[in-house]
Amino acid sequence: MLFMPGRGDAYEKYLESFEHWRLQGWQVTAADWRGQAASGRLGNDPVTGHIDDFALWVADLAEFWAEWARSRSGPLVLAGHSMGGHLVLRAAAEKVLMPAPDALVLSAPMLGTHPLFVPLWLQEASAKLMTIIGDPRRPAWKWSEKPGQLPLGRQTLLTHDDDRYADEGWWRENRPEIVMGPGSWGWVLAATRSMRLLDDPAMLAQVDMPVFLLCTAQDRLVSAPACRHAARHISDCELLEMGKEAAHEILREADPVRLTALAAIDAFLGRVAAN
Repeated sequence: MLFMPGRGDAYEKYLESFEHWRLQGWQVTAADWRGQAASGRLGNDPVTGHIDDFALWVADLAEFWAEWARSRSGPLVLAGHSMGGHLVLRAAAEKVLMPAPDALVLSAPMLGTHPLFVPLWLQEASAKLMTIIGDPRRPAWKWSEKPGQLPLGRQTLLTHDDDRYADEGWWRENRPEIVMGPGSWGWVLAATRSMRLLDDPAMLAQVDMPVFLLCTAQDRLVSAPACRHAARHISDCELLEMGKEAAHEILREADPVRLTALAAIDAFLGRVAAN
């Protein structure tokens, strides 16, 4: 299994899940995206996340996957969370992954963002305007009063589990190079353009391997309706939608949520391995 984290993430946040899958018999690899974690930044400062076009990340993933897959045997699974799930799905739809994965696992994939009442075309137009009237690399939203400090209220968006949320803080303190702040307006524009690509049923229909899609109806970062839309148009997709018990980081939620999600993923992967 190759796991790709989300925007502003670092793979260290998911070590607990990696160990779970290792104990299930999977060899797990994880990588951080160009411009995130310890791989520097593509913008004007040490913390703002910037990208001109998500196609760069899709190409990175395709190249890394090809090299990684050559040295592996057995079923090959590609997994991603949030923005990572978006990019995994886009790479599969664009058929740039060689060899093709045997299955995808998507955790709260970023297929739409809040506010949900603003359509993607309008989000794109607004972001385009903001890149015209100012530096596209400038932050698109406020981070916190003190640089480097996690914003107040951030945990409520991510997880109900205090210890798992605190674990992220521990990694930030002990590996300050992974600290990342808001996305740039360039990132917002690139994200909306890429989400519009994956909003097309014809694009989703190109995904021709089994997909497990995990989301939560109460997600305040990415769109649950967009996840349902994707699940309807991917020919072989198993959808598990959770409720108010789960925030965005389902794999880092309290045990009743996290273990339910992992059990469903394990059952899916068991069927993949059996075939």
